[in-house]
Formats: sequence, structure tokens, C-alpha cells
Amino acid sequence: MANERILIVDDGRENREFIHEYILEPNGYQTLLARDGQEGLEMALIEQPDLMLLDLQMPRMDGIQVLQNLAGRGMDIPVILMTFHGSEDIAVEVYRLGVRDYVKKPFTVEEMLAAIERSLSEARLRREKEALTERILDANRELRERVQELNVLYSVGKRVTGTLNVDEILPSIVDAATDITHAESGYIYLTQGSSLICRAVKRHTDQQARPVKLEAKDPIASQVIQSGKPLTLTPEQLANHNGPYSVAYAPLLFNDQVTGVLGVSNISRDTHVFTKHDRALLSALTDYAAIAIENSRNFEELRRAKEHETAQIRGSFERLVPPSVVDRILNNPESLELGGRRQEISILFADIRGYTAWSENEPPERVVEMLNDYLSLAAEIILAWDGTLDKFFGDGLMAIFNAPEEQDDHVHRAADAALALLRAAKEMHERRGDNLSYSVGVNVGEAVVGYIGTDRAMNYTAIGDSVNLAKRLQEYGSPGQILVEEAVIQRLGNLAQYRPLGELKVKGRKQGAFAYELLGLRPIV
Repeated sequence: MANERILIVDDGRENREFIHEYILEPNGYQTLLARDGQEGLEMALIEQPDLMLLDLQMPRMDGIQVLQNLAGRGMDIPVILMTFHGSEDIAVEVYRLGVRDYVKKPFTVEEMLAAIERSLSEARLRREKEALTERILDANRELRERVQELNVLYSVGKRVTGTLNVDEILPSIVDAATDITHAESGYIYLTQGSSLICRAVKRHTDQQARPVKLEAKDPIASQVIQSGKPLTLTPEQLANHNGPYSVAYAPLLFNDQVTGVLGVSNISRDTHVFTKHDRALLSALTDYAAIAIENSRNFEELRRAKEHETAQIRGSFERLVPPSVVDRILNNPESLELGGRRQEISILFADIRGYTAWSENEPPERVVEMLNDYLSLAAEIILAWDGTLDKFFGDGLMAIFNAPEEQDDHVHRAADAALALLRAAKEMHERRGDNLSYSVGVNVGEAVVGYIGTDRAMNYTAIGDSVNLAKRLQEYGSPGQILVEEAVIQRLGNLAQYRPLGELKVKGRKQGAFAYELLGLRPIV
């Protein structure tokens, strides 16, 4: 990098001229000359050169004094010290004072040029780092502005989808427009026949926009409606208009028809002049405004459709999960997203024992009737204990507790539901005379819980070793038996009545499980 300014501070004229004529000038450097230390210090403070070539022994002020004065003033100018003689003590002192290099006189062109390049390389890297830092800061500032704009647009979008009252939405859109474009004033006009009606306005003296219904006379807005294109006008273009300093307008389009205009303006001469980017932001906001207006016009139809849809969803979901969970999903449909989170749950697996042998001699209609009766019975019990039905598989089912709603007593709920299931199955068996019962497995542990599948077909389920172990416990259980893992007994404590069964070798699992048969359970006081 040439054209850097180098200050030569030396009381020897021949040395100054030699450096200038044979080293600096041929290599494209600018030369500053000082005849002694005092003059060199003054020039350094005024000119702030990129590099100083500083003689050690000079009249009025020697090289060390110059360095001390520069350090005292907080000046960080790279320095190469030139001297006929020196010592280790001098070298240590000058390097502490900021000297980058040390050249002994007499020196060759190559020696001095190499020292200059070494010293300037460091300064160049520092300047490049500072320039890069500044660019990064500028980029971060711009990124923050873009993020703020996106947050504003996102907030308006949520407002539009969550509110059908135009008198609430339009002022919020005007507030958003003035916020992201740094405008003093904003307004929304809607067409009504041949008239232009102002429906929301924020003047430069207002804190927030407010709804209004006033006929407006705005020739620029009328021009935008006729052209159907956004428009910005600079102070020069508005010179003949009495009023605004800078304006930006964007048409409200719905089904390719202009239904209104969103505009912002600045009056003060020291304010922001609107750009194409501001115009694009207004166009994004007008999309929300057009949607809000159309939503309002179709409010009754949408309300009826939503009520019908909600009733259908509720009717389907309440067969699988408690009503509180259905309410949460209906109030927050965004929660229905693919993915899961790790959490502790209690898992219950139940399977109808004796089903295969019994169904061999029964007609299909009676088999289906039996399955419906037993699985409906199980589902009712799970939901009554505020569990979540995960799935049915053949003649069995899986349920989880503590998800999606948290339950402090989920282990007790799962165990109590298992006992209730066996009691109900026994009553049904005695009533039907089919000699069928359930085997049940219950476990507690961490699992990944959430919506698994695709965007078109998903299932709320739990996955993990604790789930697999609960299924294996159920498979080991006999008809009318509830098998639980040791962790369940530890969590239930003295509330549980149980019988130890010893360690079970679990299929597909290296580590065994210590199993217990759950016999009874006292309520939580």
C-alpha cells in the first residue's frame, strides 16, 4: 500500500535527504521532514503521520523525549528509531515507549525499506481491522433495523389474523408504518364510490394513530389510486407543495383492485427522506390492511365456519385427550407443529389377554363389538384420569400422563388408572362372560414428546427407552396383572401395595429391569 505519510525526524540534513530521495519517494511514500525533536513532536501532533523515522540524538529534544511526549498525549504512531550507537537499556526503554523497530546508522536502502514495510504492515492490519469492525457494526445496525421491521410486520400480521375489527387494525397499521419508516405522520384512505375516506390517522403531534371517518382531499393519494403504483416524493419534488417535506404512498390492492392508500409524511426539514425501501415496507403493510378489510366484510361467514370447524375438531379430539387439552390446542393452533421436547412422563400400555383364542370361534361382528367395548372402556378410564390416549394398536392401547399438560401427580394417576382399568375389565368380563382381561405395564421416565409425522399426517406421541420398557412390562404381565418398574414404586412410596417379581431380561435391551406387580394404591392426601 503506497502513499502513506512518513515523518523523518533527524537533525542531519544528509540523512533526511537520503531517506527521502532514495527510499521514500521511489517507493511512493509521502515525506514529512523535521530538523529536530521539538519540530518533529509538533509535526507529529498536527499531521499524525502513518510512521515516524526518529533519530535518537538531536538538539532541543532527543528521540526518547519525543517518544515520552507522544505517549503522554496518548498518540499511537509507529516509530522506527535511528541511531549510531545504542545499548540494551536504551532498546528496552524505547520499545516500552512504542518503538516498532530499531535501525543502526549507517543503513542501506534495503535495510531501511524492510524496516518501514515491517512497521507499516502492522499499521495497515490495524486500519483494516478497524475498517472491518466498522463495516461489521454498520451491518449489525442494518440487521437490527431489518429485524425490527420484520418484528413490526409479524406483529401486524398476528393482529390482522386475530382481530376482525377494522377500527382496531387500521390504526395499528398506521402506527407500524410510521414506526418502520421513521415518519412523523401517517394515514389510511379507503375508496368509497368516487370519494376518499380517511379511516385512520396519526399526526406529528399524536402519540398513536386513531380511527376516524373523514372525507379527504389528497391529490397525491388520488394519483396513486389512479396509477395503482407506490410513490415517493423528495423535498425537491415537493418544492411547489405547501406542506410536507417528504412523502411515501402505497396502494391497497385486493383482487387487483385499488381499494385505498397507505401514506406517510415528514414535515420537519431535518427528518428522514423516504426511500424505495420505505415504499416497499408500506406495500407490505398494505397487504395486511387489504386482508383486514376483506376479513371484516366476511366476518359473519368466517365466524360461522370457524364455529363449525371448532365443533368438529373438539368432537374428534375429545375422544383422545382431556377437554382442557382440546381447549389449549384450539386457542393456540400454532402449537400443532412437528417436533418434540424431552420431558418426564408416565406411560401406560394395556393389551386384551385371551383375545386371539376367543376370537377364533366368534363371528367377525362379535369380535368387533368386543373390541369396541373393551377399548372404549379403556379410553374412558384414561380420559377420566386426565391421561392422553396416544394410540390404539390391534387389541391394545398406549396412554401417557404429564403431557401435553403438566401433572404433578402423573405417576399416581397412571398407576390408579391401571388399577381402575382392571376393575372395569373384570366387571365387563363378568357381564359378558367372555373370559377376557387386560395385562398392563406402567413406567415413568424421560421421553421425547411431541408431534411426530408429516405436515399432512402427524401424531402426538412419546418416544424413548422408558416407553419401550413400559411396553415390555405389559408383555410380561399375565391377564389381570399390572407390572411396573422399580422407579414407579420409588415414586409412589408407601402409597403403593406391591409384590416384587425380581429382575426381568428385557427383549432388545442390554440392561434388565426390576419389576413389581402393583396390587393396590392409596389416594394422595
